[in-house]
Amino acid sequence: QLQLVESGGGSVQVGGSLRLSCAVFGYMFSRYCMGWFRQVPGKEREGVAVIDGAGSTYYADSVKGRFTISQDHAKNTLYLQMNSLKPEDTAMYYCAAAVLLGSWCYDGSRDGYNYWGQGTQVTVSS
Repeated sequence: QLQLVESGGGSVQVGGSLRLSCAVFGYMFSRYCMGWFRQVPGKEREGVAVIDGAGSTYYADSVKGRFTISQDHAKNTLYLQMNSLKPEDTAMYYCAAAVLLGSWCYDGSRDGYNYWGQGTQVTVSS
């Protein structure tokens, strides 16, 4: 069993930056991927960025060049550095973990993720 706890959300003005953190509690399998997803009311949860255990990454087109996903194995923590934030980045952001590698690790799909955090709100105002 894994527990994922997000932090770092908040309110920021357009062009600002935030860093989200996701602390992982429990045993993490060697072949895995972890990702950040976001959701606004009335819309599907979408994949933002994903990283696998080897460091391969996926980014949604809408965040490429602005967001960076990273992981600190020693701290069992996943990060999402968000720069040049836009109002359309406003959403609830969720951390998720998949204990098996699959297409979901490389295409932003929600399928295959076994564990989810409770979410942290990001609000970008103009």
